[in-house]
Amino acid sequence: MPPPAHADLLVWPEDFGQRFTVFVDTEEEFDWSAPLSREGHQTRAIAALPEAHRRFAERGVPLTYLVDYPIASDQAAVAVLQRLVEDGRSAIGTQLHPWVNPPLHEELNPFNSFVGNLSLGLEAAKLAVLTDMITHVFGTRPLIYRAGRYGIGPNSHATLAKLGYRIDSSIRARYDYSHEGGPDFRAIGSHAFRTGPEGKIVALPATTVFTGALRGLGEPLYDLLGKIPRGRGVGARLGLLSRVALTPEDMPLKDAIEAVRVAAGEGLRVLNFAFHSPSVAPGHTPYVRDASDLAAFHRWWDTILVLLDRLGVRPAGQADLLAAIDASR
Repeated sequence: MPPPAHADLLVWPEDFGQRFTVFVDTEEEFDWSAPLSREGHQTRAIAALPEAHRRFAERGVPLTYLVDYPIASDQAAVAVLQRLVEDGRSAIGTQLHPWVNPPLHEELNPFNSFVGNLSLGLEAAKLAVLTDMITHVFGTRPLIYRAGRYGIGPNSHATLAKLGYRIDSSIRARYDYSHEGGPDFRAIGSHAFRTGPEGKIVALPATTVFTGALRGLGEPLYDLLGKIPRGRGVGARLGLLSRVALTPEDMPLKDAIEAVRVAAGEGLRVLNFAFHSPSVAPGHTPYVRDASDLAAFHRWWDTILVLLDRLGVRPAGQADLLAAIDASR
């Protein structure tokens, strides 16, 4: 995926300040180490979301729940989420896992797990089914989208525009999934930009930051280190270069603190954080396996939210983002 043209970069209104968002990949539980399956999924972890939501709400942080088909088709899960968005600031968006989202016409394999690899018609059909279901069960049309596995393709943004979406957060800045048949985002930074037909979609990448003494060399050096056995690990341990995504999942707190400071110091206007909903209960993701991991998960957020407040980076929900986009140049 090529970098956006300079003219397409979103110029946030000055009075918007520096903000951060928290997007939650709200999805079923499955075995992350096993091949993808269309059956055998559960949604038990949703019951733990209210406690996690409370911890954010007490700090004035709205959450955007990006809901996939197994969640939207589960009445109990929908009821939990409906109560959570009654806070008036949190919102429901969309996340598409194609392997469990009808119509199920494609072969089940890793390549097709990136929905952007499907035909235009099949990707559009899956998106329409999911969008209509979310609209029906939650009573409001979703406006923010993320492709599961960050799997957008050449037709995705045009399809999203036709369905009325405003923001796409499918890009994971600086990551490359081409070895699995997915997209290559190495050339894409963390700044928001307009894309799709007539620039109707704003791409808001999941934030990734290079830290370390040589962070100015960024992607080229990171690629070079990747070609050297254990090169990236050595570079990180020596404090030369690390790639840090803004998520508590597999990102050490010390690294995240430095990444937030770098992003805020370099003037990134929106820091886009994320986590998976099953991580709020032990045993459902490789990131939160037990009670100790869950305590570390909450400690990560407690520390980062205090840091953001100290740096003057304020939270933003869906309504805040859309109002700023409408006022942007």
